[in-house]
Amino acid sequence: MNIIFFGTPKFASEILKEISKKNNVVAIVTSVDSKKGRGKKIQHTDVKKIGFELNIPVIQPENLKEESFIENLKKINADLFLVIAFRKLPKKVWNIPKKGTINLHTSLLPNYRGAAPINWSLINGDKSTGISTFYINEEIDQGDIILQKSISLSTNTTAAQLHQKMILESIILLNDTLSKTKDGLVEKIIQNDNNDLKKAPKIKKELLKIDFDKDIYSVHNLIRGLSPFLENRQLLSGVEICPSAWFYLNNKRIKVQKTLITEIKNSKFKIDTDNKSYLHINFKDKALSLEMIQPEGKKPMDIKSFLQGNSIDVTDIIS
Repeated sequence: MNIIFFGTPKFASEILKEISKKNNVVAIVTSVDSKKGRGKKIQHTDVKKIGFELNIPVIQPENLKEESFIENLKKINADLFLVIAFRKLPKKVWNIPKKGTINLHTSLLPNYRGAAPINWSLINGDKSTGISTFYINEEIDQGDIILQKSISLSTNTTAAQLHQKMILESIILLNDTLSKTKDGLVEKIIQNDNNDLKKAPKIKKELLKIDFDKDIYSVHNLIRGLSPFLENRQLLSGVEICPSAWFYLNNKRIKVQKTLITEIKNSKFKIDTDNKSYLHINFKDKALSLEMIQPEGKKPMDIKSFLQGNSIDVTDIIS
């Protein structure tokens, strides 16, 4: 079964690398190159880089409705299109292959349709989420489901950790999905809509600002839902879904990568610290322990390293 792969970011590239071992990916469609950095150097997409590694032809259309692009896809004569983290395809494109166009979505559809399902499942404090494969149709994320896999979440799971977990689970689910598709064993599941569906809109800049007037669980969930923290001091880089939440400490911006909810040590002030080993923000009945932060203009650091070079007063202002 010949497949054309559509995708752009790191998430898609990691999956492409693995599924190409068991499936015949004959071409790749990805976004056009961008210019980044001070020198405005050309940056290839992560998927394009993997395409070069695997010696798979790469197509980078500026306009998905362009006739030359569509004709090129038809000439390749693929059996199936596979879409992961790519923009909306016009019907002229997704309707080409005889076995259809399959999309992978990082939620248990129909919940969390939209651009940021990983983030919102954590921001909302869900105890589980999942991944789904489905057939693309005219409506975004509303096609018939093929397979799904549930993923459990802890109260401290970060966006970066879930991102990496979903890559591993997606490879397994996609290989199963492609195998069923090849053998004609797919049993389609129609998505059921209702008014209680959770949504996953694009993450906007204003969401990143921490509001300490909210309850501690909302603040903690927002931080981990935007966090690049993996483990120890390791952060996930080059992933747009992990921008980090932030706040002001004496008018200096502080990004937060990791927090824990703990017991209050000293409830007299909003800020509690020994200026050696811990920095807590006190709430009504619990304290938010800042574990890893990034002061403006500095690299990310654990809280002990921060306190070695910064003396915090309990009357300092956070906002």
